[in-house]
Amino acid sequence: MSPAVEIVSVVVVASAVAGLSKRFKAPAPLALVAVGVVSSFIPAIPRVDVDPHLILVGLLPPLLYAAALRTSLIDFKANRQAIALLSVVGVAVSTVGVGLVAWWLVPALPLAAAFALGAVVAPPDAVAASAVARRVGMPRRIVTILEGESLVNDATALVALNTAITAITRNVTVWHVGGDFLLAAGGGIGVGLVAAYVLAQIRKLIVEPVLDTTLSFVAPWVAFLPAEQIHASGVLAVVVTGLILGHRSTALQSASARIAENINWRTVDFVLENVVFLLIGLQLQQILSGVRDRHLPWGTSIGICVAVLAATVMARLLWVMTCVGVSKIGPAFMRRSAWDCATGAVISWAGMRGVVTLAAVFLLPATTPSRDLLRLAAFTVVVGTLVLQGLSLPWLIRRLGLPGPDPAEDALQAASLITESTRAGLKRLDEIASPDDPPDVLESLRRRAATRSNVAWERLGRSFEEYEPPAVVYQRLRVEMLAAEREAILAARDSGQLDDEILRSAMHAIDMEESLLERIDDGAVESDHELRADRRGEECEHLLAAPRVAIARTPGECEDCVREGTTWVHLRMCLTCGQVGCCDSSVGNHATKHFRHTDHPVMRSVEPGEAWRWCYVDNRLG
Repeated sequence: MSPAVEIVSVVVVASAVAGLSKRFKAPAPLALVAVGVVSSFIPAIPRVDVDPHLILVGLLPPLLYAAALRTSLIDFKANRQAIALLSVVGVAVSTVGVGLVAWWLVPALPLAAAFALGAVVAPPDAVAASAVARRVGMPRRIVTILEGESLVNDATALVALNTAITAITRNVTVWHVGGDFLLAAGGGIGVGLVAAYVLAQIRKLIVEPVLDTTLSFVAPWVAFLPAEQIHASGVLAVVVTGLILGHRSTALQSASARIAENINWRTVDFVLENVVFLLIGLQLQQILSGVRDRHLPWGTSIGICVAVLAATVMARLLWVMTCVGVSKIGPAFMRRSAWDCATGAVISWAGMRGVVTLAAVFLLPATTPSRDLLRLAAFTVVVGTLVLQGLSLPWLIRRLGLPGPDPAEDALQAASLITESTRAGLKRLDEIASPDDPPDVLESLRRRAATRSNVAWERLGRSFEEYEPPAVVYQRLRVEMLAAEREAILAARDSGQLDDEILRSAMHAIDMEESLLERIDDGAVESDHELRADRRGEECEHLLAAPRVAIARTPGECEDCVREGTTWVHLRMCLTCGQVGCCDSSVGNHATKHFRHTDHPVMRSVEPGEAWRWCYVDNRLG
């Protein structure tokens, strides 16, 4: 089979398995590894040899860059202490702990080779952590810490691995280890900063989305390769570059370029992520053959591999829980950011291994004692953590009562943010509008801005099965209109009477409008508790003074809508007098009109399951 056919086959199989896993709500990483394991024993399927340098240089930089683009630099900085404890000290602890266990279990194994195995299995993987976190629905702070850790810990592990490999053939000192780490960390961060600056300056000159996408595709290697050339950490360089460019994307890129970059990197991330897990499974038959050729007893080999897996899991668990305990009795600044035991348990258990462990174990030189056994142990750790921790993590989160992000609360905060941003846009319009601007254009802009804000609030009420708000009506009707317009363009194309470039331009305009239509799911966002705003709005004096409940004058209906014979979308209640009015998406806008008429400042949603309040004076949610 030619290399081209092999590559296409791997990509097709990985994409198909991932798609089916999503359809049947199965964990894709485990399904891909399982398919790879089964395929590795089928004689008709050729052996796929993994080049570790291809993984480290070809796959790891884009995977890390895609993850870094999605990571908030603000959140990363806010959790930098926890990330450093896990990605630097935690990896070092795991390297030493697992290395000592392997050295004790295999008497013929040199200590340096044992530490090499510890470095290989020490870093939890960014790909595995992200895949499980998205499926499980972890609390956002835990996800931020895990993804931040996974972005940085590869650098620590690779430095430790390189030092251990060097120590296999010659002696190394503590100063040598410390110097390597400082060069890797300082050089990687420095190269990343320089690469981000250079790429940012180039990006400022680019207006064409295609060129911007091309620059984005080469960015990981622009950071990685120079760093590796000076023996610094290419991993850190890529992460720093991705974090900075992602943070500054709104200032450096046009809207179309950001949309294109997001879609393109999601595609690249999807393909590479799934290919990696399939490749992991495809290595089993080759690894077992190496162990068999060395005539190692299977019982002993399996026992050693299971012990290494247990040591890997326990080393992380003990380190994380030690951090939890120390932070609770430490200085005030440590106690303020301390994790509770439940958070520590989830973080310690979310230690799945993946792509870096796969690539790093193949970096061990051929002269490494018991190399095939070390490869089998690393494979056992990858698969074992994916199975053991990946499958049990959802149960653990539910058992500990850690709530994931609530879609209803997210929608509430998003609606508040959109309202604030819409108000800022309308204020700017009033500032720049001139007497020469057509009044109908200004009114159209104001109406469009108000509609965007109202659509966000429409998502918070009753299920769409009970009523059809204006945004849903607009979407339903406009989609049908666009379908008819597309059919007319296709008919014109088939007639052969118009130039193809004109037809493509007209079709592109329809596609763009359809893509911009809000995709509104059937039913409101679900929440298993009463929907309340967070406490940030309590800084508003009106919210502080207003009661949380009041007696509705007309429970369940808008009295003005009833009087006028109109219908409402959502209901709000004035907390000063109990008047029930309809929202701004309704025809009457009676809640807002009531405020303008009476100056009663605070209203409360009276939709089922909602308890949030809104101050009309300060435009604050509380």
